[in-house]
Amino acid sequence: MNAVFILLQYLVPQHALSRLVGWLAEVRHPRWLKNGMIATFIRAFGVDMNEAEERYPEAYANFNAFFTRPLRPGARPLAAAGLVCPADGAVSQIGRIEEHSLLQAKGRRYSTWALLGGDEERAAQFRNGHFATIYLSPRDYHRVHMPIEGELVATRYVPGKLFSVNGTTAEGVDRLFARNERLICYFETPAGPMALVLVGAMIVAGIDTVWEGQVAPPPRAVRDRDYRSLPTSVRLAQGEEMGRFKLGSTVILLFPEGAVEWDPALQAGSATRLGQPLGSLSQGAGAHSG
Repeated sequence: MNAVFILLQYLVPQHALSRLVGWLAEVRHPRWLKNGMIATFIRAFGVDMNEAEERYPEAYANFNAFFTRPLRPGARPLAAAGLVCPADGAVSQIGRIEEHSLLQAKGRRYSTWALLGGDEERAAQFRNGHFATIYLSPRDYHRVHMPIEGELVATRYVPGKLFSVNGTTAEGVDRLFARNERLICYFETPAGPMALVLVGAMIVAGIDTVWEGQVAPPPRAVRDRDYRSLPTSVRLAQGEEMGRFKLGSTVILLFPEGAVEWDPALQAGSATRLGQPLGSLSQGAGAHSG
């Protein structure tokens, strides 16, 4: 069955299907259709609406407003840790980068160079560094927050495929995260440079950031933006929202060698909640800034 599931992803028109879902997710009328989609989704995936700022499906203008719903105040307190989890979800993989190689799943690896859209200079910053991959399932809260305070340096949008990013596909599709559409955000932090990568997926209707709004899907070409030249910098505090997915996907964090130490309680398959401890800063963290 897993082989059939993966094969179907090669055969279906990934972008056309995702854009159709994106259109449906913006539908406001008829209200019975909008409310029905939301209620069906809540039942199918067991969404806990008690954590939401607005508990009732009828209160949301459309499906996207429901899917990117804010949490009630105090629902995700920040731990006193150097690094906190950026999102609800589950650890897909976490550990060390071996030279330029990241673990995707058992028997499958991919390179930082490929993940970062062919940027050799930036990939070199993370040689033998540290990575964490967090998968957001459909039932999860879908806003992404800062694991550590940082100033935005640059972004790179990389067009690509839209494979599902669940465990089955991660185990069966080579270089999955380096093939899918993604937005790479570079920050300078107390731990040195950090790459925060938002990976698109099947029926993900968009990726938003707090500083630019919807970034994907734009025209199908690589797009770079340098934020150091702006008159006003983009600075975000630890725990502050930085972006969101319109339907589920994956967040990947990269740090330089010796910059951080992951919480030993976290391993592949561990559930995560926004704000829980993710790790600590190593002695000498920040020495790689530049």
